Amino acid sequence: MSEAAPAPSGATRVWPRRARRGLRVLQAAGPALLLVAVALWEIVAAARAPLRAPAEEDWRALSAALRERHRPGELIVFAPGWIDPVGRQHLGDLIPLEMAARMDAARFPVVWEVALGDAEAPERAGARLTWSAEHGPLVLRRFERDPARVVTDFVAAFSRARRGGAPGAARVSLEEVGFEPHRCVKVVPPPDRTVTITYPGVELGRELVGYVGLADVFTRRDVREPGRLTISIDGREVAAVTAGVDDGWVRFAVPTEPRAGAEVVFSATAVGPGARDRRICFAAEARR
Repeated sequence: MSEAAPAPSGATRVWPRRARRGLRVLQAAGPALLLVAVALWEIVAAARAPLRAPAEEDWRALSAALRERHRPGELIVFAPGWIDPVGRQHLGDLIPLEMAARMDAARFPVVWEVALGDAEAPERAGARLTWSAEHGPLVLRRFERDPARVVTDFVAAFSRARRGGAPGAARVSLEEVGFEPHRCVKVVPPPDRTVTITYPGVELGRELVGYVGLADVFTRRDVREPGRLTISIDGREVAAVTAGVDDGWVRFAVPTEPRAGAEVVFSATAVGPGARDRRICFAAEARR
């Protein structure tokens, strides 16, 4: 029997009919196989979820352990942030309003972290771990740090400040900024205008640290223009921060020369002609 002649060079390869049919079946089944894989992953994830979620007895055990060791003035934080509402149900009486509405965590020498597994709260950055205990998937950790030494709190000193520039409301209040409570100076300038808050005779340390953000979730939803805060010391601008509707509580920090008698001016601007009811909130401290 004679052998079949080889295909000429460059000729297109013809797939057998059975192979072509199998390839079409695989192509058609691809989306279905993907859906099956996703469904299996969701089933496994749903089955494992109860094993990861803390039970009520875990919260009770952690609460008892914390209450035994916690002292007044020690900060309590939660990680990740979405467990905060549940944590406050069990420990809210240990978190006074001034602690919940803090500017940041730098003043607190002791930070207690209630965490789900390996989650970390930003407030414990730079602190030293001194004690920990596990309660199911929950972990209670105690941290220590050298606290910031505050020489001037600009929110507390607001009563002696002067308001100037464009007409607009300015007062100390408890506000929602970035879905968190903050006690701050709230300034509401007219659109495209600036309101100034001047602090005379200020004692400065080695650093001026502060935060700025836009208050009220409903106003942020309806008014999209940003706010801007500039800070001047003795007539010289040292910082300028623009806060958008999605930026939350924005930090700024500038080095300063320790001395008394400085004039510090915070200028809040509603940026743009459409920036109506732009609620600019700030808090700041001069730290040694």
